Amino acid sequence: MLARIGLLGYNESKGRIVQEVLSVKCPYCNEDNTKVIDSRPAEENSAIRRRRQCECCGKRFTTYEKLETMPLMVIKKDESREVYDRSKLEGGLLRACHKRPVSPQQIDALIDQVENAVFNMEEKEVRTSVIGELVMSKLKELDEVAYVRFASVYREFKDVNTFIDELGKLLKK
Repeated sequence: MLARIGLLGYNESKGRIVQEVLSVKCPYCNEDNTKVIDSRPAEENSAIRRRRQCECCGKRFTTYEKLETMPLMVIKKDESREVYDRSKLEGGLLRACHKRPVSPQQIDALIDQVENAVFNMEEKEVRTSVIGELVMSKLKELDEVAYVRFASVYREFKDVNTFIDELGKLLKK
């Protein structure tokens, strides 16, 4: 029996999902006639460890299957790009919620909701404005004072009038 790795992908010419089968080559003799002897979860269930044996030379080796992800890039206001950093979002929310009746669990849940929405967009790059608007819509539901604090930094309120305008919008609703 050949050891094969199956990859699912969308084939546009066939208009359906197909499975591409790749065989695993032996690192010793370079033959692709290998079999799986043992499989088990690895790295806290984020990977699969497989013990394999070559049918040609008889040597054994280990392979790991792990989901490969591309890091999410954030496009900032000045058009520079950097890797998404959850701790930056968490820091901004902690400052906005300082001395407010918002628990760390609620902040984590809010960040999880925002991350799920962003990652479900399936984009490699996301503008900070998209993330900021998602945060503000969730924060407005959670705590209005924290919302105004976050908005004052995020929207860069220049003066008291801008601050009062935002409060007016909040009071109308």
